[in-house]
This record gives sequence, structure tokens and C-alpha cells, in this order.
Amino acid sequence: MAAATVLPAPTVTKRNWAPIITAPTMSHVGNDAFDPKRHLAFKETPKVYTMKDIGLPEDTGISPVAVSEPFPLFTEDAVMRMRQEVLSPEVLGNCQYSSNLAQCQLRGFANKYAPFVYDVWKSPETLAIISKIAGIDLVTEMDFEIGHINISVKSEAERQEELQAFNERAEYEADEGIAGCPWEDDKPIVDWHTDSYPFVCVTMLSDCTTMIGGETALRTGTGEIMKVRGPQMGCAVVLQGRYIEHQALRALGTAERISMVTSFRPRCPTVRDDTVLTTVRPISNLSELYNQFSEYRLEILEERIRQQLKELREANSAGRKVATRKLKAFFEEQEKFLSHMNREMVDDEQVTRGNIDDSHLLKKNPVVVETTVKKAEAKSRKRPRRF
Repeated sequence: MAAATVLPAPTVTKRNWAPIITAPTMSHVGNDAFDPKRHLAFKETPKVYTMKDIGLPEDTGISPVAVSEPFPLFTEDAVMRMRQEVLSPEVLGNCQYSSNLAQCQLRGFANKYAPFVYDVWKSPETLAIISKIAGIDLVTEMDFEIGHINISVKSEAERQEELQAFNERAEYEADEGIAGCPWEDDKPIVDWHTDSYPFVCVTMLSDCTTMIGGETALRTGTGEIMKVRGPQMGCAVVLQGRYIEHQALRALGTAERISMVTSFRPRCPTVRDDTVLTTVRPISNLSELYNQFSEYRLEILEERIRQQLKELREANSAGRKVATRKLKAFFEEQEKFLSHMNREMVDDEQVTRGNIDDSHLLKKNPVVVETTVKKAEAKSRKRPRRF
């Protein structure tokens, strides 16, 4: 095997972009702590689409829910406070990553430089909202994955050039009677992938009132492409992204698109945890990632063993025989649990910075899948299906 680049802790780097909508100064925004009554804008549960609705088996994931429609989650004050922390020199200088899937990402900053962002996602009120929409009780995956940021920034000249090209294409398609595919499909912000974690909540931190496109595209069980409209500023979408291939489509008409992605896993230790590190190892501080991954997984194992030990002792006290088959099945399950952990914690020297392979995609037979997907995408260009 060829030698791979060692992935060290992130170092201070000079960014080659600037946010179009600059973060307000502290005097304008303030530094108040997170207050659910003031900063949460959630009012009613949005419409959700099930795994069955998108052509996947109902038991594919850990919940029947596949994805929600966009819904208001945070007030403008909350968004401005989060932007203030996310776009701070400390975060931009120490927590910036890029990969072949996305050009600019900010990760692992919440528990160090962004106390407001951290408290937002650790809040029982926020967790209750996300869990209600997801159809299962959830907790944040780990501190490193709180508030992952995807950034796309364009100059005014680039924005106008894209809009002009979009309008010219729309006029041509109207003249020719073609129901074409939106131009933003050509260069997605984040390419096709499945998430490393069971659920995500994607929150928009940019003003999208003039945005064209920017949807999340989902690949269904039949290979068809579905599109979920993008959220407005302060709004969010909940997605069971570990089990659904998806991509963030490019947006036109806006100079800036900053979205925050926070990952979740089931709270109950007996619910299966299918977390992988495939898409995050190359864009992480491995020391932090592996430490937090090991800690929460060992806590799950600890709780499972504690529950099993309690059952064993109670059975013995009641004079019942040991349920050998059941006990051996438990051991085998935990062996698989530990083996999975071991596989995901790839040696540091084997991790290449920024290089995410396609092993996370749900491909069985690449040739068949590619053919199916191309046919579905061609069909989708004629009649794009949107939620």
C-alpha cells in the first residue's frame, strides 16, 4: 500500500475567502447565553417524508422518518449570535477543512470557541424538537460534530454571471419547450454522499431570499432523484442522512451560503448505532475524533453490560437457569460492536487529509447502479420531483 499523508491537528491557516454578510459586532448582537424562549422559533411539527415514501424499506434506518420539510427553528437573534461565533478569527483560523466533497468546512469548534452554538445543540428543548421530528429520542453525536459548517461564497460579479447564464438557459428552454434541469445541479456544494451519523439537522445561517435552487437532492430506493427545498435563514431540515444518499445543490442569486449541520445518534443504548467515520476522518483532528468516538461508544457498551448483568443477577436470585443462547447472542452482538469500532479507527498514518473515498455510498453493483442512476437523472431532468 502506498504511503499516505499523516493527518495532524489543524494548524492556523489563511483563509482565501470572506463572508459576504459580515458578522455584527458584539455591541450590536450582545453576548447573552442561549435562552430557548428567546432564541427558538419552533412552533409546529413540519411535514415529514418516511423511508417508505422515498422507496426505501421501512426498517432501513433507526426511524421510519426519512426527511422533513424546512421549518423555523431559530430566531434572527440566535442566527446572528451563531454567525458571530462561527465567523470569528479563532474558528476561521483553527478549524477550517476542505475535501473532495466540499471546498470549505468548519469543524470541531463549538466546545472551544462557540459557547452559544454549543449550548444551542445541548439544550433539552432543542433536542426535544429534533427528536420529535425524527421520530426517535436523539442526542448530539459528539462534541466535535456540533455545528459543522459548510460555506460557499461568490463575488458579486460571479453571482451576476451565474444569474445571467441561468436566465439565458431558461429562455432557451422556454423557446424550445424543454423542461430542463436547474443549472445548480452542475456543481453541487457538497457532492453525493451518505452521512457518517444516523441523523442530521441542517440549519441555514445565510439570507436566502434571492436564492434560486439550493435544494438537497436525495437518491431514492429506485435511483430516482428527489429534491427537498432549501431552508431560509433560521430554518432547518432534519434528515436521516446515514441511510440516504444526498447532495447539497448549488444555489444561484446569492453571494453567500452558510449552513450548519449538527449530527445526532439514538439516546437509548440498546438501539443500534451505525455510526461510521468514513466521511469525517479526512477532515478531522483524529485525536479528538477518536477520543470522543471511543468514549461514547464505550459508554454505550458499559450501559449494555450493566443491563445484562442486572438481568443475569435477577435470574439467578429467582432460581432460573442461565439463558445460554440469549447470553451468547448478547456476547456476539457486543463483539460485532467492538469490531466495528476497531475498523472505524483507522491508523493515523493511513488517513489522507481531504480525501474521502466512495465506500460510504450505498452501492452494491457499481455498473448496475450507475446505469440506473443515469436513467433516473435523465428522467429527473425532464420532470424534476420536488418536496
